[in-house]
Amino acid sequence: MSFRRRRPIPHTIAATALAVVVALAAAPAGELQSAGASSIGQLNSQLGAQQAHQQSLSASLSRLAGLISALDGQISLVQSREATVRAELAQDRAALAKAQVALAKERALVAMLRGRLARARMLLSRQLVSSYEGDRPDLVTVVLDANGFTDLLEKLDFLHRAEQQQQTIISVTRAAKAQADSAAKQLARLEASDREMTQAATVHAQALAGMNALLQSRQAALAQARAAQQAALAASRATANRLQSQINRLKAEQAAAAAARAAASATIPTAAGPALGPSGGWVIPYAIVLCESGGQNLPPNSAGASGYYQIIPSTWKLFGGTGPAAYLASKSEQDAVASRIWNGGAGASNWVCAGIVGIH
Repeated sequence: MSFRRRRPIPHTIAATALAVVVALAAAPAGELQSAGASSIGQLNSQLGAQQAHQQSLSASLSRLAGLISALDGQISLVQSREATVRAELAQDRAALAKAQVALAKERALVAMLRGRLARARMLLSRQLVSSYEGDRPDLVTVVLDANGFTDLLEKLDFLHRAEQQQQTIISVTRAAKAQADSAAKQLARLEASDREMTQAATVHAQALAGMNALLQSRQAALAQARAAQQAALAASRATANRLQSQINRLKAEQAAAAAARAAASATIPTAAGPALGPSGGWVIPYAIVLCESGGQNLPPNSAGASGYYQIIPSTWKLFGGTGPAAYLASKSEQDAVASRIWNGGAGASNWVCAGIVGIH
């Protein structure tokens, strides 16, 4: 019995119908194997595609490893250059600090020398004013006004010391002016050097920042590419594992089905056994039995129908059959279940062959 739809078949003699039915009944195991093989073949095809994808990803990861190696060399070069720039920057900052200290000293020296020059100029101005306001004594006047020889010597000594003091003031004034001019020039050079060092330090700092940015960008790109490749490879491996599990499960099911068929064929008559004739004690018209199974206890066909009456497993269980399939039960049990299905002819439509042989 089968609930699957079939194309209309013209009414023929029972022998022709039997030949067709027997041919169909001989195919179930092969058809099941073919269906299982088709599923396993599709899974194997998908598994092969995943394995090819994994090989592609592995090759891509290999190329990425080469890029990583090259990038590591570039990173080492950048880090070496970074260390050099940091060292140069530290030296420039140390030199700048020294220049700033020297600049402060020179500014203090300039201030001191300018104060000294101002005092010298003040003394010289006073001396000139005093000389201009008083009569400049000559030697004759000093001799005539001297009160004795001792007084004369004292006056001459005084004049000599006054002349020396005046010359000293003039010399100090000139030296102070020269030192102030030199200090001013040195200050200008230090200020220029200070500006150059500051500019150089700024350029080095900018170069260092650019190198750091480049290094971080390359490291981020490397990490992103590696993470993407590893995620894709992990996903492909997971898919391949699932496909392999499905293949193993289908193979196990096929092996179990083959073992069940082998066990059944060792104890229960199959299509190769003798067929029961019209006197086989059938509970439905023999013409239907002949069309369905030819009077043989057939194993499941592609739809799962089996036994003398070709009952599918769901109907077998629905009407009280024991075991997973009709062909595994005794004929008496198959008769009882078929009788309940037939129900005095009310269930004739459950057998396709009933319509074929003209029984409704």
